[in-house]
Amino acid sequence: MYASALAYNKSYTFYLVVPQHESEAYWEEIEEGALKAAEVRRDFYVNVEIIYYDRFNSETFVKQVNHCLELNPDGVIVVPSQLDVTRTFTDKLHERNIPFVMLDSYMPDLQPLSFYGQDSLASGYFAAKMLMMIANNEKEILIVKQTKDGKVVSKQQENREMGFKTYMNDHFPHIKITDVNLPLETGKHRYADILEEFFTQNPQVHHCITFNSKAHIVGNFLLQTNRRNVQIMGYDMVGKNAECLKQGSISFLIAQHAYMQGYACVDTLFQAIVLKKKVSPINYMPIELLTKENVEFYRRTQL
Repeated sequence: MYASALAYNKSYTFYLVVPQHESEAYWEEIEEGALKAAEVRRDFYVNVEIIYYDRFNSETFVKQVNHCLELNPDGVIVVPSQLDVTRTFTDKLHERNIPFVMLDSYMPDLQPLSFYGQDSLASGYFAAKMLMMIANNEKEILIVKQTKDGKVVSKQQENREMGFKTYMNDHFPHIKITDVNLPLETGKHRYADILEEFFTQNPQVHHCITFNSKAHIVGNFLLQTNRRNVQIMGYDMVGKNAECLKQGSISFLIAQHAYMQGYACVDTLFQAIVLKKKVSPINYMPIELLTKENVEFYRRTQL
């Protein structure tokens, strides 16, 4: 297979469609893994190009994926937007027989070649179970959300919250769950005021959780205001989260190996398109718990 593929001497361009992001974000790790996989397969002329869209604006998703189609990709890795606009895109990929891998949020009805990401419901359930090991005597738990028009924009975050609340309802129904929204519309400069107002009015709250990679927003606020009796639990081993974990404002992080996901998505397209191999349709990533004691031993890649 390898000899035949090398002899064919064809080049392949895979497009990675991801949300626009800041540095030190979960998506940055995805990109690094994807680019590394292309580098490893450079003898087969595999190239990865990245296309960005605004996750809070579905119109930019439509515009960018249409641009992707114009470029005639050999394969696509897509982080989905809303189901309806994503379906329009993936239907066109199916029509053109262009394989695509789905990343982050699993939408089985769209029939991707493969999926990489965590089992979001199980992840949220696990998060609740771990949090309640240190918060079982509390009367109230806070969920902190970054929102657009009052809603989180990721199906993955919705499912994590659902799994979390399922565990809480099953095992700690007497504990109150409160939401605080950090609206993107207000700008990040307002977040400290929102958090200050809540914690001043609710000194009984000592534990909170967020289902995205921005736990450091609350973690840094807690450090800056010297609230040592409050901790937040979050997701993703990005640098800012790791620093808060080491300083004690984040109690736990759930890691999902973003670098490995990016690498595996490209390698899956390579296996299926270049080597004509059968690939696994569903690939759930490990749910790993990080604390300040073991975070230094976390590895982005497999040995």
